[in-house]
Amino acid sequence: MKRERKIIGIIGAVLVLIIPFFLMLHNQNNHLETDQSLCPFKMLTGFPCPGCGITKSLVYFYEGDLYKSLYYHILGPFVVLFCVLTIVLLLTELMTKKEYLNGLVYSKKLAYALACFLIFYQIVRITYFVENNTYDSILKESIWK
Repeated sequence: MKRERKIIGIIGAVLVLIIPFFLMLHNQNNHLETDQSLCPFKMLTGFPCPGCGITKSLVYFYEGDLYKSLYYHILGPFVVLFCVLTIVLLLTELMTKKEYLNGLVYSKKLAYALACFLIFYQIVRITYFVENNTYDSILKESIWK
C-alpha cells in the first residue's frame, strides 16, 4: 500500500510541475494575465482563495520572471522546490525500500506553521485586493458580472 501511495505522490508532483510548463509554452500573448480564473472560489466570490495564483506563479517562474512569479503567489517558487524534493525523496525511498525524513514530512508543527503562514498571507492578500479594487472590478472577477 505504501508503494502505491509513493507512486501516486510522484505522479502528483510531476503533474504539478508539468501542467504549468505546458501553459507557459502556450502563453505567447500573456493570456494568463487576462483570462478568467478557473478557481471555483474566485468565480463565485470574486476574491482569490489561498491557492489562487499558484499556477500563474509557476508559469512565470519557468519563464524566468521571479518578480511576477512572487506577485501571483509568494509560494510559487517554493512549490517547484517542494515538488522536485518530493520526487527525489519518494524515488529514493522506492529504490532503497527505506523511509527518510518521516519526522519532518509528517510533522504536526510544520503543518501548523504552514497553515498559520497561509492564513496570514491570505489576510494580507485579501486586504491588498480590497484596497486596490472597486466593487465592480471584484464582480468582474466572478461569474456574476
